[in-house]
Amino acid sequence: MTLRRLREQTAALEMRARILAAVRGFFSDRGFLEVETPVRIAAPALERYIEAEPSGEAYLRTSPELHMKRLVAAGLERIYQIGPCFRRGERGRAHRPEYTMLEWYRMDADYLDMLVDAKALLARVFEEACGGTTIRYRGREIEIMPVWECRTVAEVFRERAGWNPVAAFDADRFDADLVTKIEPSLSPTRPTVLTDYPVQAAALARRRAEPPHEVAERWELYLGGLELANAFSELTDPAEQRQRFEACAAARAAEGRAVYPMDEAFLAALEAGLPPCGGVALGVDRLVMLATDSDGIEAVRPFDA
Repeated sequence: MTLRRLREQTAALEMRARILAAVRGFFSDRGFLEVETPVRIAAPALERYIEAEPSGEAYLRTSPELHMKRLVAAGLERIYQIGPCFRRGERGRAHRPEYTMLEWYRMDADYLDMLVDAKALLARVFEEACGGTTIRYRGREIEIMPVWECRTVAEVFRERAGWNPVAAFDADRFDADLVTKIEPSLSPTRPTVLTDYPVQAAALARRRAEPPHEVAERWELYLGGLELANAFSELTDPAEQRQRFEACAAARAAEGRAVYPMDEAFLAALEAGLPPCGGVALGVDRLVMLATDSDGIEAVRPFDA
């Protein structure tokens, strides 16, 4: 990247700094501890369509999730982390192989508690970094507050794709319809939350206790056409988590994908007792895109690779 291009990014870099300061202030005020976990790891989380970048005999993390949940199991009640993550082969308007992730976890919380956190966080960030909770993005005015539209995956898929993936899951059809039929139909002018995913599409989320049991306690937040955040009531059952990892490993092997080692240290933490907790992962680069009205992720990351 040329010096001229870097100079053109000054405003975006200043906005990124304001956003990160607002994020840290939000979590500090609520008693969260900022933590750091390894970037180079032996065992990435096994998820069907997420590819880890090899690093010698290890891998670059796709998320800090498993290490952060080990910290919760060790007794840290409220933690957050901001740092680099990596996903092999991801490149597009809102995707890069290297990106910045914010994740936070807290004990005695579920995915709906984490939704309250996320709403309060975005209100704080846009107020402090942008001067208000109404922004303009790609020619449209977006009201960040106060109304967020919440819809279940089952009802949205029935309406807009003609089937219910909770009742009869089909992984390929689900992913294709999500990208081509569901996401393009979501409101571009206010936050939209999709909730209650099929268990098969939520590898680390808790299964809902009440029927239908095929539903996992997961939500995803969309804003301005961007998928911004993903949250779970975290799965704490070690037997079910191992079973899900094994099923994912078998599916990846059948498709000719790399099969990563099982994270036995994480599973041991579940065996020792992970308390009920919730977690959220939020894409920092996409948040900066929204705040700066940038069409592509390369506009908000210096030295974009």
